[in-house]
This record gives sequence, structure tokens and C-alpha cells, in this order.
Amino acid sequence: MTQNQTFHAYFKDWMTLYKQGAVRPVTYQKYVITHQHLVKLAPRLKTSRLSRATYQQLLNDFAQNHERQTFLDFHHHLKSSIIDAMEEDILKRDPTPTRKIVIKGTVQRLHKPKFLNQFEVQALLKQLNLQDEVNWDYFILLITKTGLRFAEALGLTPADFDFEKQIIKIDKTWNYKSVQADFAPTKNNSSVRKVQIDWQTAIRFSVIVRNLPRDEPIFVRGRVYNATVNDRLATLCKQVEIPVISIHGLRHTHASLLLYAGVSVASVARRLGHSNMTTTQKTYIHVIQELENQDNDLVMKHLAQLM
Repeated sequence: MTQNQTFHAYFKDWMTLYKQGAVRPVTYQKYVITHQHLVKLAPRLKTSRLSRATYQQLLNDFAQNHERQTFLDFHHHLKSSIIDAMEEDILKRDPTPTRKIVIKGTVQRLHKPKFLNQFEVQALLKQLNLQDEVNWDYFILLITKTGLRFAEALGLTPADFDFEKQIIKIDKTWNYKSVQADFAPTKNNSSVRKVQIDWQTAIRFSVIVRNLPRDEPIFVRGRVYNATVNDRLATLCKQVEIPVISIHGLRHTHASLLLYAGVSVASVARRLGHSNMTTTQKTYIHVIQELENQDNDLVMKHLAQLM
């Protein structure tokens, strides 16, 4: 890695040296995407020519077509490589001081609702087409009932189900974003877990997987796209006239319904495969605050009865 390299060439060498094999494949893929953006936005920018002005212009160009959070991820990736470039004396000054960099990003687009309420979920599940063969409606049912991540559900095989104990073992994912899709590790160590399912769901899945290869993914038939499943879910939502939600929104729905039902934050965190309760608390703060308000009402009611 030298001063004479283009910035995108330096970044590619840097991520290969420091990130490949040190981070999960799905995380490394994000660095690859950042590199692709660099090639497109600054094909001739030399590492030695990086300055506050050239770096800010690079960020400005990226911000034109990306939301704020995506912009921040892009900035943090580049900044990490630049810090190493300074330590290696490839750069003499830091072009990325936080005090001077202007944080931009396009106005956030209107996102789908994060979760459904209990009545909307019931309407959705009644609309599912659950025949005797695997289809995406079974996938939607599974995530609604378990809160699994998209890649976790794709990675499930018949061998992962213990129908007698009504348990699903989560110890891998399916790397659906790769052209050479295959099994991949879970997001973190906490994501390796066992998830209890209700007897009705257990019976349904015992029927559809009984003749499938035990160690092959249940839902994977060729290349899988997140949009395919989201489109099917959107169709179902429109049919029953409920808010259109994403597959990931079903994970939020699952967790929210459990919290409203009185399940502890600790239990929900373990079920979702969160590394700690803080992640769960931050993600579902709106639900937790609402439940705390209800608890306060109960406390006051109880105390009033003591007189």
C-alpha cells in the first residue's frame, strides 16, 4: 500500500489485509460494497491527494443518492482505512476530523410500519395459503411465530426441528446475498440458540418437511431474493387491508407481541438472539415505555387500595 495508489485501490488492499477473515462474511461484503462505490465515485483520486476538501466532496457525491445512515456507514468505513494510512505514514494529516466533516444524506424515505398489532397478525395468518408443500407462506408463518432473522430462517433444514420437544435449533444462516450461496455462521455467538414453537406450528412443519432431505435448506430453491418474499407479504397484507409490512417487520412484530403479553425483556432478547438486553431495550423502547406507563397505573391503583 503506497501513496501513489488510487484511494479505491488502497481501500481494497486495506480491507483485504485487515478485514478479510477477521469479520463475518456478511460484514466483509459491506466493505466490498463501499469499495465499489469508491471506484464509481472517485476512480482517479490518489490516496496522497486526500484532503478535507477532496474527502468532503467524495462524501457529498455519495450523499446525493443515499440516506443518512448509509452515508454514515460509508464514512466510517473510509475513516477506518484512513486512520491506518496515517499510522503507516501514507498520509500526513487526517482529512476526516469529525469537527469539520459535514454529515449529509438524503431525506429518509418513508419506511414500512415496523410491526403489526395482534388483530392484524391474526388476519394475516388466516390469509396464508398453507398447502402440503413448502411455499413462502410457510416462511411468513415461521418468522411470525419465531422472530427469526431472514437468513436464519433460510438456513433451516429438517434436521434443525425437534418436533417432539417443539424446538428449532438455530446454529447457521444462509448467505443468500452471495452468488455462490451456501450456509454461513450466525450473526454472533448469542444467535446460536434454540427457539420453542407452539404445537400447531410444529405439526404443520412436521408434515411439509417429512420427505425433504434432512440437511438441505427447506426454503431455498435456487437464488433467493429478499424482495420476492416481501412482495408476497405485501400482497397478503393488501388482501386483508392491514398495513404493508416487511419480513423483518414480522420479527419486530413477534418481539412486540411477546413484550405486550408480559414476557420479560431478557427472555425476548434470548429468543431473538440478541447479544445483550440493551439491544432489545433500544429496539423496542416504544413498547417498553408504554408498558411502564401501564405498570405505573397498576402501582398507583394498588397503593390507593392500601388505605
